[in-house]
Amino acid sequence: MSERLIQKLNILADAAKYDVSCSSSGSDRKNTNKGVGNGHQSGICHTYTEDGRCVSLLKILLTNHCIFDCAYCVSRRSNDIERAAFTVDEVVELTMNFYRRNYIEGLFLSSGIFKNADFTMERLLRVVKKLRLEENYNGYIHLKTIPGASDELITEAGLYVDRMSINLEMPTEVGLKLLAPEKSHQDVIKPLGFIKNQIVQFKEEKKLIKSVPKFVPAGQSTQMVVGATPETDKDIMYTAANFYKSFSLKRVYYSGYIPISNDSRMPILGSQPPLLRENRLYQTDWLMRFYGFDVKELLNDNNPHLDTDIDPKLSWALRNMHLFPIDINTADYQMILRIPGIGVGSAQKIIQARKFGKLYIHQLKKIGIAYNRAKHFITCADTPFQLKDFQSHQIKGFILAESQSKYLKTPNEQLLLF
Repeated sequence: MSERLIQKLNILADAAKYDVSCSSSGSDRKNTNKGVGNGHQSGICHTYTEDGRCVSLLKILLTNHCIFDCAYCVSRRSNDIERAAFTVDEVVELTMNFYRRNYIEGLFLSSGIFKNADFTMERLLRVVKKLRLEENYNGYIHLKTIPGASDELITEAGLYVDRMSINLEMPTEVGLKLLAPEKSHQDVIKPLGFIKNQIVQFKEEKKLIKSVPKFVPAGQSTQMVVGATPETDKDIMYTAANFYKSFSLKRVYYSGYIPISNDSRMPILGSQPPLLRENRLYQTDWLMRFYGFDVKELLNDNNPHLDTDIDPKLSWALRNMHLFPIDINTADYQMILRIPGIGVGSAQKIIQARKFGKLYIHQLKKIGIAYNRAKHFITCADTPFQLKDFQSHQIKGFILAESQSKYLKTPNEQLLLF
């Protein structure tokens, strides 16, 4: 590998680190004709597949040249940074070299926009076509869609990649216009809607014609920057819920803003990224997708922000103590899912186990629930009689005293004194 290519790799891999939407879950591309790679193995960044395996992706930009001047982006045109651009052949060479050395299991390819959207998208398309058709590469590929690119280019690219994504950037149109006046949410909505319709169309054709090729088999995703503009958690999650519903997204990613300039519209240099807030947003997203919660239950006008000291599921339970305690031996699955300290796997085990008799405390602990948390919200066969009904703030205090968070630097015992 030449010194110049290594230099480009250092520049363009570093520029790509701000994009977090590189999960590789959902692909089922198989190795065919004795080719190279296998989509089943797939997410040098680390990501996780749907079944929890950690995988590695070569995560790079085609170029960090960009015609836009988005205040939150390190690659904005007014930023005085070292610029570089790969050729199509260089990206293909890097991918195949890294794969053969077992450094990676897939490719995550994005790009700044140079000249115009179609010019950039056409080069991204050439990369993935060359990998698939000339190198016979069958590994995982995640491609960032370029806003404003033609439908024809997007459609052709979708035939060669496993996942496509396009970043929403800011949670609201107002926030986007504040920091990137040249952009609009409509630029993102149009291709998201087009890809969704194409996925549906290809699936329908597959029912009639056996040889129809796969189109974006791992679906599409998007990403929002959190903390650069003053949106509430409610604004962020309502936008996410709307995009999940409207475009059947596989994932929405939340990226805590890392200050990169002394722009008065954003947090100053040296400010800590909002990692705890980012974590709470992901927890809320998980509750919406896997636990049956509606976003309005978790965030509303009365509660526009997520609690920092407790997770959103516990926060919801403490606001709805009239629904508890729940009898673990009679409650339905959906209600068991809403009990703090009980996850999807534990809830399924509870439903199966109680077919053979009533469940006791020692059995719940063996099943794997967080009993010290759940005990405040459940009853079972041998729940001890309680003379006093504790208030929600008291239960919160008990739970905080018994738990630790990697995000809170001050011990909980000290917090409880104030």
